[in-house]
Order: sequence, then structure tokens, then C-alpha cells
Amino acid sequence: MLLAELEVFHSRPIAPTRRVALGVAVLPTSPAPGFGGILLGGIAAAFVPDMDPDLLDDLTRLTHQLEAGQRIPQPRLRHRFQADRVGLSGHRHRLVGTGEELRFELDRSGTPAPQVLGAVYAAARLDPEHRGAVFGAVRRGLRWRGEVGPRLVEHLSDERSTANWSTLGGRDPVVWALAVLGLPPDTAERALVQARFRELVRLAHPDHGGATDDAAQRINELTEARRILLHR
Repeated sequence: MLLAELEVFHSRPIAPTRRVALGVAVLPTSPAPGFGGILLGGIAAAFVPDMDPDLLDDLTRLTHQLEAGQRIPQPRLRHRFQADRVGLSGHRHRLVGTGEELRFELDRSGTPAPQVLGAVYAAARLDPEHRGAVFGAVRRGLRWRGEVGPRLVEHLSDERSTANWSTLGGRDPVVWALAVLGLPPDTAERALVQARFRELVRLAHPDHGGATDDAAQRINELTEARRILLHR
């Protein structure tokens, strides 16, 4: 049974201007992240290992900007996102259900970066109510290094495995990150961010009095806040 589907179009890698567009997008998100979020996270996990590592920081930042509903100047990550699909080659990715098992059917013939960008831009088109959870699944996919199979499905479905800044403090990731680390709005020094992060992680650890039940979530939030501030 087909549960979710996304079609990604892109130009040839040798084209002077690399382009990305979306086609069919069947991405149910309820209950969040839904089958749509699992598919998008699966696409990210499958293709990100083959991307240029120099693009990964900008890619993660792009997910936060799109989650916040920000207008994105083009091109990004050496690709221009557009509506027109003329002259572009298409690749279809699906999540299917067979009994109680979920299985990814991904077209691996596509160039990696456009597939991941397609998943990210598709997540940005989803309704705001579920967008945060879906982007959380996408970012979990970006960090995954392993088989694209049942364990990945479980990983993508677990909202506890990553902090979701949009539901914890506002629509601006930098504002949220500064608040999590308890830093003033104009903080820009990397050394200060790092020092504050290390201090708060130490305090959050159960060995230093942190609440055992909340330690993992708190450390995830601190780690995400540091990443945002160091790569803005």
C-alpha cells in the first residue's frame, strides 16, 4: 500500500545552473510527523552521505529557515529551487506498507543534493501545525548513518530524539538558541557560546544534579542551540 510519495526533478549535474523542482507530493502528516515526514526523513538519510560535506552546515541552517517560514533567496547549496519542471529529469520516492512493515522505495539514480533539497523544500510546503515535527524528522534523517530500513523508520518517528526549537521558544532559531543558552541577544563570540554550552551541559548531567528523566532532552536542546549559533 502506498503511504507517501514525493517526486523530485533536477537538472543534470553538468548544467551551468543546477535546478530543483517538485512534482507529485503525497505527504500525510497526521499524527505528526506522519508517513510524509518519515518519507522525507528517509530521503534525507539515504542521500546525505553522498553529498559534499561542505554543504551540510548550510543545509541544516536552511531547514531551520524554512521551518520558520522565512523567504529563501536563491540559489541555495548551488541549486535554484523553481516551479518549472521543463527539461528536468524526475525521480520518484515512496514509502509503502506491507503488512505491519514500512519500506522505502527510493530512486537511487538521482544526484544526491537535489533529492535532499527536494525533501527539505517539500517539508516547507506542509501546514504550519505539523511542519516543526516533519522538519525534526528530516534533521534526524540528516544525522542518520546506517541502513535505510526498519531502524531508520523507528528513529524518524521518535520526536524525543531531537530538539524542536519552533515549539520551544519562537519562530526565530537564533532567538530560541540564545534563550536556551541564556545568552544576551547580541552574543556573537564563538568562545563564549562554547563556554556557556559546556557549563550548561555539565549542570544538566545527572552526575552533577541534573534531573535524570530530563537530561537527554535538555542536552539535545543545548546541542541544537550551540549548532545554530556557531553556524549562523
